[in-house]
Amino acid sequence: MPSEFPPSSTAPSAAPASTAPTSPPDRAERRSVGVVVERRRVDNPWIEARWQPVMLVPADPTLPDWSVLAERPDWTRHYAGTAEIALFPTEAENYKHNLDGGSPSAYVILRPGGPAPGVRLLAVTADPGEIDAHAEAGDDVIEALPLPIPLVLWMDGFVARHFVERPFHKRKRDRADPEALALRRRTGLPRHG
Repeated sequence: MPSEFPPSSTAPSAAPASTAPTSPPDRAERRSVGVVVERRRVDNPWIEARWQPVMLVPADPTLPDWSVLAERPDWTRHYAGTAEIALFPTEAENYKHNLDGGSPSAYVILRPGGPAPGVRLLAVTADPGEIDAHAEAGDDVIEALPLPIPLVLWMDGFVARHFVERPFHKRKRDRADPEALALRRRTGLPRHG
């Protein structure tokens, strides 16, 4: 298995010269990760097994998705496949919160259904805010896994380059205009409106 988390091959590269207008460059940074998932038998008449992401490893393009990595009588570990963690400058504050939380995490999302084995690797993200949308989907399996040190360092560098501290501004209430209030009373206009 590879020992690094290289930049994703889908990262933006130099675009060929063209006369057509182009969109602004994507300033996101991406890393490829491999996801190890465990299938554990459960004692339940309605479901045969429970799927749970257990670790992130360097992506290995030589391993087919859902390859068996280890097996015991009541569980099997699979290389679920390769996913991409993308960091976007506009979400740098979320990544900073992830890093500052004491245990930086990547969130793996599995979705039941599809061809064998009946579950698919949907996404991996380092943005805790993105998880809220998937948590409401109902059947998705979402697991926070420790972010490997090389990815922590990458995300920390990204935050250092893109995070902008926004000063807190306390709102001040507008003072009441006594003349406007008096005019409303004289003319019978509603107070709110």
